Amino acid sequence: MSTALLAVVAVILCILFRILNVSSAPQKPVLVCQDVAFLSTILKIAPVIAEPYKPTRLWGFSGHVQTIVHSIIGRVRCPWPIGDRIYMSLTDGTTLTYDLYQPLSNGYEDDVTVAIAPGIGNSSESVYIRTFVHFAQCHGYRCAVLNHVGALSSVKVTAPRIFSYGNTDDYHVMLLSLLDKHPSTKIVCVGFSLGGNLVTKYLGEQRTISKPSCIIGGISICQGYDAIEGTKYLLNWQNFRRFYLYIMTESVKNIILKHKNVLLSDDVKQKYNLNEREIISAATLPELDEAYTRRVHNFRSVTELYKWSSSINYLHNIKTPIVFINAFDDPIVPEVLLEPIKKYTASHSNTLYIQVAHGGHLGFYEGGLLYPNPITWLDRTLVSLIGSLTLVYSDRIKVS
Repeated sequence: MSTALLAVVAVILCILFRILNVSSAPQKPVLVCQDVAFLSTILKIAPVIAEPYKPTRLWGFSGHVQTIVHSIIGRVRCPWPIGDRIYMSLTDGTTLTYDLYQPLSNGYEDDVTVAIAPGIGNSSESVYIRTFVHFAQCHGYRCAVLNHVGALSSVKVTAPRIFSYGNTDDYHVMLLSLLDKHPSTKIVCVGFSLGGNLVTKYLGEQRTISKPSCIIGGISICQGYDAIEGTKYLLNWQNFRRFYLYIMTESVKNIILKHKNVLLSDDVKQKYNLNEREIISAATLPELDEAYTRRVHNFRSVTELYKWSSSINYLHNIKTPIVFINAFDDPIVPEVLLEPIKKYTASHSNTLYIQVAHGGHLGFYEGGLLYPNPITWLDRTLVSLIGSLTLVYSDRIKVS
C-alpha cells in the first residue's frame, strides 16, 4: 500500500472517529432539581438517572447517528403489543382514535395508566412507541396512545384538519374517554418530542373543562419548548438542522396530501383561503404553517400560532410533578433552547430536568459494540420514572 493511500485511509478514519465521537466516554446525566425531597424520592426507584449512560460503542456517541437510526429503524426486535383501538367522533367532525393496552403483569397495587402523546406525525404503530408500550405493560402499567389525527393510513380524515403543535384538545378527549373506561386509574402523562410539548402545555393550561384530577405526574422527552426560538435555529444549516427541518416538513406535507380529498377540497380551500400550490411547494415548516396550519386553525400569523403552541409559555401554571428529559447532542433541539427549562426546574418544586450528554433525538440506544440492546436507556428510564412519580403521589397521600 502506497504512502499516499495510507494517508487517505488515515484521514478517512480520523473523519469517521470525529463524526462518530468514538473517543467520548459514558457520562452521568446532569440533574437540575431545586426540590431535594422530590429528587430523593425519584432516585429511590429511578437510580438509573444518576448512573452513567453507556451508548452503543461504535456509533452511539454521535447525536446525528442516534437520531438517524431512530428515524429509520426505530428499535431492534420490536414487539407488536395487542390492544384495542378506540374510535371517537368529535363535535367538529374529526375522527379521533387512541389505542388502549392492558398491563401484562399485576405487580403493583396501584392502577396506573401511562397516557402517551407520540412525536410529530407518529402513532401507536410507530416502532419506538410499540417498544415502550410493551416494556411498560410488562411492568404492570396500562397504556393509552394517542394517534395524531392524519397519522394513521388506516383511519380516514373526516374533518378539514390534522394534528397541530399546540392543540391539546385531542389528548384531553383521550383522557376523558380513558377515565370513562377505567374511573379509578391514576394517570402519568408521557410525551415524546412534539408530544412532550403537548403534554407540558396541557398540564399548564387553564381549560374550560377541567383536567382530570387523577393525573399524578408528567414526563416530557426531547421537546424544544419554544417554537419561535427553535425555528430560528432550524432554519440555518449549522449542525445540519435545516436538513432535519426539511424531513419534518415533508412528513407533515405528505400527511396533508395523503388526505387532500378532505383537507384540500374546493370548499375547504375557499373557506380558509388555502393555495394548494403554496402548500406543495413549502420547503420549511414555517412556510407550510403559513400556507396551511395557521389558516386552518384561525391564527393571524405563524408567530401567533407558535406562541400559542409553545409549552414554555405555560410552565408557570403547572401544579403536577413533572420530569423533563433532553439530550445535549440532540441535533434538532440546540442547547440554547434548554436554558429556560433548566432555570425553571432550578427554582420550582416537584420538577426535575435530566440532561443526557448523548442520545440524539429520541435515540438513547445503549449497550453493545455495534448492535444495541433491544431495550434502550430511555425505555428503562421512563418506566422507572413512572414508578417514581407513583411513589411521590403515594407519599403525599399518606402525609395528607
